[in-house]
Amino acid sequence: MLSKVNSFGLLGIDGFLTQIETDIVGGVPHFELVGLGDTAVKEAKERVKSAIRNSGFEYPVKHYTINLAPADVKKEGPLYDLGIAVGILAASEQIKTKKYKDFIFLGELSLDGSLKKVRGVLPILISARNLGYRKFIIPKDNAEEAKFISGMEIYAFSSLREVVEFLNDENAVPAVKLETKTFEEVAKNVNNRLDFENVKGQASAKRALEIAAAGGHNVLMIGPPGSGKSMLAKCFSGILPDLTFEEALEVTKIHSIAGTLDLKKGIVTERPFRTPHHTASSVSLTGGGNHSKPGEISLAHNGVLYLDEFPEYTRSLIETLRQPLEDGYITVARANQTVTYPSNFTLIASMNPCPCGNYGSKDRECKCSPSQIHKYLSKISGPIMDRIDIHIEVDNISYNDLHSDKKEESSADIKKRVDKARNVQLERFKGTKTFSNAKMSVPQTKKFCKLSPQCEQLLEQAFTNLKLSARAHDRILKVARTIADLAGEEEILPQHIAEAVSYRGLDRKYWNI
Repeated sequence: MLSKVNSFGLLGIDGFLTQIETDIVGGVPHFELVGLGDTAVKEAKERVKSAIRNSGFEYPVKHYTINLAPADVKKEGPLYDLGIAVGILAASEQIKTKKYKDFIFLGELSLDGSLKKVRGVLPILISARNLGYRKFIIPKDNAEEAKFISGMEIYAFSSLREVVEFLNDENAVPAVKLETKTFEEVAKNVNNRLDFENVKGQASAKRALEIAAAGGHNVLMIGPPGSGKSMLAKCFSGILPDLTFEEALEVTKIHSIAGTLDLKKGIVTERPFRTPHHTASSVSLTGGGNHSKPGEISLAHNGVLYLDEFPEYTRSLIETLRQPLEDGYITVARANQTVTYPSNFTLIASMNPCPCGNYGSKDRECKCSPSQIHKYLSKISGPIMDRIDIHIEVDNISYNDLHSDKKEESSADIKKRVDKARNVQLERFKGTKTFSNAKMSVPQTKKFCKLSPQCEQLLEQAFTNLKLSARAHDRILKVARTIADLAGEEEILPQHIAEAVSYRGLDRKYWNI
């Protein structure tokens, strides 16, 4: 007997239809699984055999040929287990109806026949809906993330036995279709733990981070140890605009594939804040490996990538940031396949000015030699510095500031101004794929960053004196545009240009030793 069951696989963040063809004939007992599957797929035959037997069904001792089509696309992971089991039971006529032909099957099988969660259910559901598929059977543990996809008929089960009873219309308790959940229900109780009101002083750094949040700009903080750089970075996510449902789905897709999704929530409700250690490998940062999983760069999509002790990362690792900082995505090329993941994040990097951390300090002596300082700073290349819009110096806080009774501005108050500026940008870029000033294209920069003669003169002086690149020139314009938005100004004024230029001076101070 021959059966055909539909399932879905994953290629990057997109799902593709996989047809599981099962042919059972007499002869020498054998189980042949073809279709370019990885080790986890090939091992499915042992899991499926035991699951069928332990679920109370017959496993005929015959010759099995199972093909996963299309045969030229690599299949990865255990998500095909359920589809293979249903195919065998349908071909052996233990599933008595043709109901199975209407559904897409996803799920890993335990040896006792229970269904286990699988990665990537959300991106598969979105891809399937776009292709016109609406009916799914999935593991119960994946139910929460599936509830956020509207227009689908999804059933969640705990075991193979329950699935077969449902397909045979034998369920003692009728299967219940998953009810759609709204994003607002889950996101309403989100609270950020760290608040700018707990950060004493550092007014200039807070101002720079507010501009960065308002326009989606990248930031580099340079300062001695203990000056509060890490605290400032951790507070930064609290002033970013709330995730929209569309952004949350994009982020959830990536985290579902990576296996980092909170299955109780089913969806990411806060902007990601990823802070990989400087000893992280290239694969862990950029993505890849045997299954081309997303790395930290992609897991930070629509959120923040915080790199503390920036020069401590290897130079090659730092250089991998070039493409995502410029394009908003990263392409992971391996021998078997090439996968592209979205990586549109805000980079917050922090570093000491030298190995001991005291170079340029007014009250502490630097013990590093010029060659040591040069070697330390040279890990940060010019092209990387060009891609970071805002460079700020974070000094040690004074004793008086530390013990001051002055009430600091809260993150909630700063966020109100950020949200207002972002709304201006959303209106400005309405109908385009641009959502913030930092992501403006060259034509958009020319259109929305027109300068008066006075501003032109000021920018020309800065361009010449600071020996800026064309990329740095455009990024100054974008930052100035954001500063104007925060001030509620339609036109960019000289003071906005001046402030934007002031955030480009530290690379000359520290890198021209």
